[in-house]
Amino acid sequence: MTTLAKIQAAVAAGQLMPSTAENIAAFLAAGLPSWAEASIDELVEMSAWGELNDRFYRYLEFGTGGMRGRTIGVVTAPTETGALSAAGSPEHAAIGSNLLNDFTLSRAVIGLFRYTKKYLGGQGITAKPRLVIAYDVRHFSRHFCELAASTWTKLGGEAFIFDGPRPTPQLSYSVRWLKAHAGVVITASHNPPHDNGFKAYFDDGAQVVPPHDTGIVAEVNAVPLAELGAFLSMDLSGVTTLDRDADDAYVKVAAQAVIDPSVLRKTRLKIAFTNIHATGSVHSIPLLTQAGCEVHPVKEQLTFDANFPTVKSPNPENAAALALAVALAERESCDVVLATDPDADRMGVAVRDRAGKMELLSGNQIGALLADYRLTKYKELGWIPTAGSDRACLVKTFVTTQLQDAIGRAHGVKVINTLTGFKWIAAKMRGYENKLRATQAPDFNYETTPLAERARLLMQHSTFYAFGTEESYGYLPNDFLRDKDGNAACLMFAELCAWVKSRGLTVPEYLDEIFLRCGFYLEGVINLYYEGASGNAKIKRILDTYRASPPKMFGDVAVAKFQDFGREDIYDADGELIPKQDLYLVSLANGYSFAARGSGTEPKMKFYLFANEKVASAAELPAVKAKVRATLDGLIKLIEADAKARAEG
Repeated sequence: MTTLAKIQAAVAAGQLMPSTAENIAAFLAAGLPSWAEASIDELVEMSAWGELNDRFYRYLEFGTGGMRGRTIGVVTAPTETGALSAAGSPEHAAIGSNLLNDFTLSRAVIGLFRYTKKYLGGQGITAKPRLVIAYDVRHFSRHFCELAASTWTKLGGEAFIFDGPRPTPQLSYSVRWLKAHAGVVITASHNPPHDNGFKAYFDDGAQVVPPHDTGIVAEVNAVPLAELGAFLSMDLSGVTTLDRDADDAYVKVAAQAVIDPSVLRKTRLKIAFTNIHATGSVHSIPLLTQAGCEVHPVKEQLTFDANFPTVKSPNPENAAALALAVALAERESCDVVLATDPDADRMGVAVRDRAGKMELLSGNQIGALLADYRLTKYKELGWIPTAGSDRACLVKTFVTTQLQDAIGRAHGVKVINTLTGFKWIAAKMRGYENKLRATQAPDFNYETTPLAERARLLMQHSTFYAFGTEESYGYLPNDFLRDKDGNAACLMFAELCAWVKSRGLTVPEYLDEIFLRCGFYLEGVINLYYEGASGNAKIKRILDTYRASPPKMFGDVAVAKFQDFGREDIYDADGELIPKQDLYLVSLANGYSFAARGSGTEPKMKFYLFANEKVASAAELPAVKAKVRATLDGLIKLIEADAKARAEG
């Protein structure tokens, strides 16, 4: 019996989904390399029907920011595994329409190129489309980078790559620095080792937003499998490898995350730093050292390693990922632990409390601390009036702590809430930049205007972006680049720690000062993971039933308001309409609230919970904290139980 006949028999027996069989047949008819055909044959021979369903039930979705998925199967075919590389990577990225591999990646690059070329033509620009590509330390990252560059140049464009792994924020800056038309980062951020991803950027150095996002998606989906064969063999002869100048240019702007350099120079801060086997070591350590910090790297995690062998997950928001750094901080009596994720766009921290114990902070707490400190410093420098101004702003996502809204109100500055994803924060920056450009002479150069002067002009003619953050450990100090920056975040938080230390305080005590001014705020999160085809259906059921039958009660707490961002017209603080998205914001009668959305990067449903209470005095604060925590814990259980019931239908 042939492979296709066995596949049809499996469909008839209910072992394979019809869409799986259809997509496998399309791949086999597209002239695959021999290893790919052999791998499919082997999986069929193994009766690995569940694996084949997960690999082929759909095409890996190229979403509005790119795509992310497995490159190594749960069940692997011997031929695709082949001879392992020195880094332990299989010989080939796993075959499948729903995986990130040579086929889905080439298709994405072709679609991005065609959209970019059409866009340039519509602008009357005849230059070759110019692409910059960065990659992290993951399995196949270098291979995918080179394949993308080769594909782009074969299509007639110019491609630039780095000589080794580089962080996502450097890619964002390099797009602007090179005046490129698009950018790509090969990374799956903090996902498990078996994943990789493809993040697409446009000419402003930000991930794509409307109208470009839907235009690129349409072009990617229009690329037939039959076209891919011509691009699977690599030719790097037309690809440019960037030199040290690209690193120096990025480091120069990243260093400007520090507002008051004297604070770090005066306070010899001791830092335990971990890059968790990835790109944060390239720039964070030199930046911190040059700023005057004493940096102690975690040696066991310093070398690049695609398997992230010392951690279960390379995610700096997880306590386990920081365990080695915390132990190092204890041995060396360090003031703070700083950690970056694999592509160094996110940062987690641990700080000492008054008793000398290391305490992990949440992304919401880190962002709130940085927001308050930076607004305070900008007022001291005179960049922002002491009383505040609606021409200065904090930009955050709707699912980020409402403490930042309170901080903004206390400082008298505007707070903009955006959809989840730093690209929406970057879109606000682009709008502020464009508004300023419209008031200046034709020869005005925004890129070379010093930050202080840029801030003055923005305050006068547009809006000054003072700081941006999202709850998932992402922070950006200024608008030199347009994605969250873990390297700059390390510098920002080091400056904050040095300032707090100079005042004779601990970071938790500074956070309590903010609570006493603004009220106590606490957040919670629920992550419901649903893998594969069946998991995708469960996430969809939760989202659909929230829209069709919104929750009314959680225990004895009633729902006071339900906002559906996919159906309602909702405006931000600038009066701009928020794009439609499957995001629900639920306000409860006790003043607490939560947001619900499907993750755009992982197979999970996410719920973000927000609680707050007024605080009359420092003596009252411990009791308020305990009360809020207990109430929030109870709500988490109720919301999670309701979601799980909805998932099962």
